[in-house]
Amino acid sequence: MRAPQPRHLSDRDAAPAVAVAPLPPVAGAAPVAGRARRSWIGVARPLSRRRQGTLTLLSFLIPLGLWAAVSYLPFLWHPLVEVTNPGDVAWMEPGMRVPRAAFAEEVAAAQGAGGAGPEGRPANPVYLPAPHEVAVALWTALTAPPPQRDAIWLPASLWHSIQIIFWGFTISSLVGVPLGVLCGAQASIARLTEPVIEFVRYLPAPAFGALMVAILGIYDGPKIAIIVIGTFFQQVLVIANTTRRVDPLLVEAALTMGSRNLRLIRRVIVPAVLPQIYRDQRILLGWAWTYLIVAELIGTSSGITFFITQQARYQHFDNVYAAILVIGLVGIATDIALALLGRRLFPHARAEA
Repeated sequence: MRAPQPRHLSDRDAAPAVAVAPLPPVAGAAPVAGRARRSWIGVARPLSRRRQGTLTLLSFLIPLGLWAAVSYLPFLWHPLVEVTNPGDVAWMEPGMRVPRAAFAEEVAAAQGAGGAGPEGRPANPVYLPAPHEVAVALWTALTAPPPQRDAIWLPASLWHSIQIIFWGFTISSLVGVPLGVLCGAQASIARLTEPVIEFVRYLPAPAFGALMVAILGIYDGPKIAIIVIGTFFQQVLVIANTTRRVDPLLVEAALTMGSRNLRLIRRVIVPAVLPQIYRDQRILLGWAWTYLIVAELIGTSSGITFFITQQARYQHFDNVYAAILVIGLVGIATDIALALLGRRLFPHARAEA
């Protein structure tokens, strides 16, 4: 009997081809030939130093450019007219700013009566000075003492505010940081303290102003107390959440080696989370500056807030903007200094910063 011969497959016997759908594009992947579009959102990669510097510079130049455009280009937004020559209009004075419609009516009325009409130039409201006016006011406020002996000087007001921030945030940190670490390390302490802290943190700190004045007097005491109230409760919760991020395997290893209680916190938990706690404190310090404006209005007005309110009362808005810029400059300078110090203190955590 002959053995069966192998059968050769023909095209009709071949398995039918299965259509395979193309895979979806991976975010951040290199563009495929033939595609015109690519995703601009993908896997996060560190930017080059040059690109970081360029984007940082643009983040400041863009709002400054918009401010300059609104200030110097009349066709964008100049709803008022600054009177340069009142002409025969009795109620107008040089430097006065009036709406365009009212100025046009006075010009038409003066020309109809055969008199000299007023003259003026496009202007923005007094509360929006031009960038160069704010720059001049800032330089003058920082370098030249006030003409009146009892007037407020910006550097002295700023220094007083910095002292309020320092003492308020220091007192808050001396209690809030240890309590936050304990809450993050021990569940029973957290359950005993965090519920009431969660409740109190929703109470606005300025609501305690009258009570603090009654207890601490009208000078710097209630201002420092408002900074403490505004940052302490947030501080405890933030530090507690940071402490809970400690690797459990690290804690288990320390327990196996014999570390217990406060020694475990001091030798293992705190060193593990100290770089992140330091970064948390930098953020919380910005909250202290936020509460400063309200705090300095409690009791006797003082500090840079008093300077701002006094200048706004007399419509010296260039000085108001100058004082606000000083607060921002001091804040960003402090944050940069703390960031550089953090790199020196925690070089092992530089990649996480």
